[in-house]
Amino acid sequence: MLAAMPPSSSKPRNGGESHIRDAPVRGRPDGPARPVRDRDDACPGALRLHRADDGGLARLRLPTGVLTPRQLFVLADAADRLGDGRVGVTSRGNIDLRGLGDGCGAELAEVLSDAGLLPSAAHERVRNMVVSPLAGLDGQGCADVQLWARELDGLLCAEAWTAALSGRFLFAVDDGRGDVAGLGGDVTLLAEPGGHALVRIGGRALRVAAADAPRAALAAAEAFLAAAREAGTGAWRVAELPEGRRVDVAGHLARAGVAAEPAAPEAYPVAGPPEPGVVGDGRAVSVVAPLGRVTSGQFRALAPAAEVRAAAVPRAEVRVTPWRGFVVTGLADHGAAEARLAALEEAGYLTRPDTPWLGVTACTGRPGCAKSLADVRTDARPLDHGGLPVHWSGCERRCGHPRGAWVDVLATGDATYDITVRDDVQKR
Repeated sequence: MLAAMPPSSSKPRNGGESHIRDAPVRGRPDGPARPVRDRDDACPGALRLHRADDGGLARLRLPTGVLTPRQLFVLADAADRLGDGRVGVTSRGNIDLRGLGDGCGAELAEVLSDAGLLPSAAHERVRNMVVSPLAGLDGQGCADVQLWARELDGLLCAEAWTAALSGRFLFAVDDGRGDVAGLGGDVTLLAEPGGHALVRIGGRALRVAAADAPRAALAAAEAFLAAAREAGTGAWRVAELPEGRRVDVAGHLARAGVAAEPAAPEAYPVAGPPEPGVVGDGRAVSVVAPLGRVTSGQFRALAPAAEVRAAAVPRAEVRVTPWRGFVVTGLADHGAAEARLAALEEAGYLTRPDTPWLGVTACTGRPGCAKSLADVRTDARPLDHGGLPVHWSGCERRCGHPRGAWVDVLATGDATYDITVRDDVQKR
């Protein structure tokens, strides 16, 4: 413990949704199988609402991370009409609506379906992907992996067996720069130069043709399900398989007709999240939602201008990032990007890389979570601890905490917080 401190009277914007945490791995392949889960997967979705203290919670998966202007307005309107008037963005780039009233589930489902946001009711909770948000925008990376993500999503929704994946199984689709490869995906696709891709799962790596990358990811997921059934421990994620349990990726790739060759499981390339500001030559801008939660009005402010929508500018869209931010595309030039950035700063977004708020996250806290001991979103503020990210938690579950080394600010229940430095690096 480094210190104890009282809450601040400052009131930064609310937000911050829970990051999905994993159960510890139990059992060995040469010993009796012991369950790692003692309940069914209750991860919230757009159709399965979670009951919180502040009302219903719906979580919408965005496999490509992309919202069209129309979809953005649909979500903002739904937040106003059915929820608490706010929109949350999670550490997986999903969208949360909170404060939903009783009996609104059918209406919400109809609204989302009409907007093209629910292509399959049976698969809506398993469409979990994080995708390099700047792919195809800044001249970096080896492939526009948005195409891979769209194809993989279509493959997931087309197969009945994929509905057996848990709502926590994660695909990471990286364009080669290394921004999402290290986010703990169960299956990771990493674009390589020369029209190739690495598919990685459980410490193994195989090289496939770039055109085969989506089918390879699907085959790897099928291999996991086979290994999980054989283990009999109820694992939801690859890291939960018994130690030493082999995932037969090569066999499933062969059965899927995907040619693959073994590759050394070298360290991933490492790149940080998109910095707030103008992206590349000015075709896009990047901003961050303070504590991952914005009002419906702030959310609408992300939409392209009416004249841009009317002209059907190519790629005039909003990309949701797994760092609780947004990339707004379809801008004409650097001048237009600067003007757009200024407008979004006025709307309340973080638009500069030097703001200390970029390193601050928080759990839901009171009043939305019954387990929380404090209104952490009101109390949260930046702390100077050597540049480490700072996460404010209302209870010992520490929902939403960063990966790796971070500053843990934990509510104690007596109007103070304990501050420690933690390092939760996980090997996958």
